[in-house]
Amino acid sequence: MLTMEALTAFFGWSSVINVVILLLSTLSVIAFRGAITGLHARLFGLDETDLGRAYFQYLAQYKIAIIVLNIAPYLALKMMAAF
Repeated sequence: MLTMEALTAFFGWSSVINVVILLLSTLSVIAFRGAITGLHARLFGLDETDLGRAYFQYLAQYKIAIIVLNIAPYLALKMMAAF
C-alpha cells in the first residue's frame, strides 16, 4: 500500500530531478547555442532562427509540465499532511 509520505517523497524527488534536467537543458542551450543550432539545422533541415523559437517553446512547455505534474501534487500532499 502506498502511503501519503511515500507519495510525497516520490513527487519531491521527481520535482528535484526534473528541475535539474530543466536547468541543464537551459544551460546547454545557452552555452552551446551555436553548435546545437548548427547540428539541429543540418539534421532536420530547419532555419536557425526557427530553432531559437523551438528551443524556447520546448523549455517553456517542460517547465509547465514540471509545475503541473510534479510541484503542484507535491505541494498539495504537503498541505494535506499539515492539516
